[in-house]
Parts: sequence; structure tokens; C-alpha cells
Amino acid sequence: MQEKSKAIPFLKKPPALDGSMAGDIGFDPLQISDLVPLQWSREAELKHARVCMLAVAGWWAVDWGFTVPYAPKVLSLYAHDAAVERGPMLAMLIPIAVIEVFAGIPKCFQIMNDPDAAPGGDYKFDPLGFGGSKDLQEKELANGRLAMMAFSGIVTQATLTGGGFPYTYNGVSDLVPPLGMASMPGFGS
Repeated sequence: MQEKSKAIPFLKKPPALDGSMAGDIGFDPLQISDLVPLQWSREAELKHARVCMLAVAGWWAVDWGFTVPYAPKVLSLYAHDAAVERGPMLAMLIPIAVIEVFAGIPKCFQIMNDPDAAPGGDYKFDPLGFGGSKDLQEKELANGRLAMMAFSGIVTQATLTGGGFPYTYNGVSDLVPPLGMASMPGFGS
């Protein structure tokens, strides 16, 4: 009988997920690890996780009133379109594209072609000396996975409600119902 996954006990254990990588809990219900090299997937996961951790902080900062020079003074939901119309988006796009071309793409080719390559997400840039331990790598992955889910939820709620933080139709009164009530139920009018 084939060994079962720890993450989803009724599915077979993915052969590539043996627990040796940080954050590996055997979760691969679509068996993508059979098709795509694990290091490639880890590189993509870390890249998306790091971007989403910054995106969540940036989205909240703009909705709480923090602005930078030349940035449009709008809610985060409308900031992309406003920045494209006024021009600052191009000033941000060019340096990001240069970094991706000269750091990201070569790293992906290195992962695909060199069996002794540094693990995905490791760019040998650690000026404070935090990296390296499996515990910190697992924390980064856990926070990154949470940030990916959080960013999806923030964008969805902001789009549905059309407002800023806390991304509800009526502000804080939707989160704390007694604030939106004229009187407490059961205590008269």
C-alpha cells in the first residue's frame, strides 16, 4: 500500500515531497511536483510570497493615508490606474524589470540546469545575517503563504465594497455590530 500524504491523508504522498525542504508538509493535491521541478516551484513560491508581503503592507499603508511624492492621492484599489495615467508606474516598472532580467531569470536558469545551485529564493543577499536556518525559512514561507491569501482577500473585499480599510460596506460598524445599532436588542427602543 502506498504511503499517504500528511497534509491530505486520503491522497497518496507526492514522491518529490519528502520533507527535506523548509515548509514541506506534503501538500500537493494536484501532483504538480511530478511535472515541475521542486526547486522551480520553490523559487516561484518565494518570489510571490515576498511580493505579497510587501503588497499587503503597501495596500494598507496607502489606505491609511501614507503617500509618497508624485503618487496619486487615491485609495489602493484605484492607485494602479491613476499611476498609469499620470506616469509614476513607468518609473517603477523599469527598475523592477531590470532587476528581474538580471537577477530573476538567470536564477531560474541556474536552478533548472545546475544540480548544485543554491536553493530557490537564495540570492546570496543577506546583509543582516538572518538567513540560513530552516526555522527562519519555514517562518518566511508561513508568513508568505498567509500574505498571498491576505492579499487575495483584501483585493476581493476592496473591489466588492469599493472602499478602503477595513474593506466593509459600512466601515467598522460591520465588524462590531453594536456600533451600527441605535439600541441594543432586547432593551427597548
